Amino acid sequence: MKKTVVGLGELLWDLFPGRACLGGAPANFAYIATLLGDQGFVASRVGVDSRGVEALRRLKELGLVISHVQTDRERPTGTVNVELDEQGHPRFEIAQPVAWDFLEWTPDWQDLAASVDAVCFGSLAQRSEMSRDTIRRFLAATSARAVKVFDVNLRQSYYSQPILAASMKPADIVKLNDEELPKVMRLSGFPHEDERSSAKRLLDAYDLKLVCVTRGGRGSLLVRSEEASEHPGFRVKVADTVGSGDAFTAGLVHEYLRGSPLEKMNEVANRVGAWVASQAGAMPASQRGNVDEELAEIR
Repeated sequence: MKKTVVGLGELLWDLFPGRACLGGAPANFAYIATLLGDQGFVASRVGVDSRGVEALRRLKELGLVISHVQTDRERPTGTVNVELDEQGHPRFEIAQPVAWDFLEWTPDWQDLAASVDAVCFGSLAQRSEMSRDTIRRFLAATSARAVKVFDVNLRQSYYSQPILAASMKPADIVKLNDEELPKVMRLSGFPHEDERSSAKRLLDAYDLKLVCVTRGGRGSLLVRSEEASEHPGFRVKVADTVGSGDAFTAGLVHEYLRGSPLEKMNEVANRVGAWVASQAGAMPASQRGNVDEELAEIR
């Protein structure tokens, strides 16, 4: 049964040397959720410029509903200059201000919020007061059964302790990587000894249901109440790692919504993340029209 899953926040173009790829963590998440069989929606904002028109066309081509993407006549569509190191790891330079800095609370988004099974949001889109307020109103308008996923996603200087704390409070799941975890613990005033104890401290401090720590190509750690699961990850030939963490989140949420055991959540999430890392760009199409077959080949 399809679940209604929303990526709330930034929609932008990743500008690599010689190519442009549509991205933004919430949009990447919504796309992979759709590829896995759920109904993914992007709740974001683009300009009426050529990049905004192309972003909407591309989303539609990828099978995503575009009716909840707002348009802005005054600000440009978001862009990020991306440089890759020799291992395919990215460095970002994020343009500001852009359309997604002005997310607007509307009756359409209120209706969307009330219908979701899961919503994924991050810290980057909260860099502006207007978008931050809209994201918080969206989360407050979801039903009690909706799963709220905070993807920490620290970028440049676009985060702060108040934003992190205010985002964790309504969240059910918090996902962050092994480099972000010590920073989050320090900003929160907590000691950081090891990943498992830090994840457990966040779990207890914010009354979370699940904390996920990703480790790039070295897998991940999932922690909830008295249970934990570690996965070593899958070895693939990396094209670039842009969007692989968002794909991981989509795989995790797909299984979480179906009540899967922690070990299965971890395996599926790592498998989906590895598949995206083996492809170019954050929103790769299935080469054979059946992503399940391609995922099954990841070892």
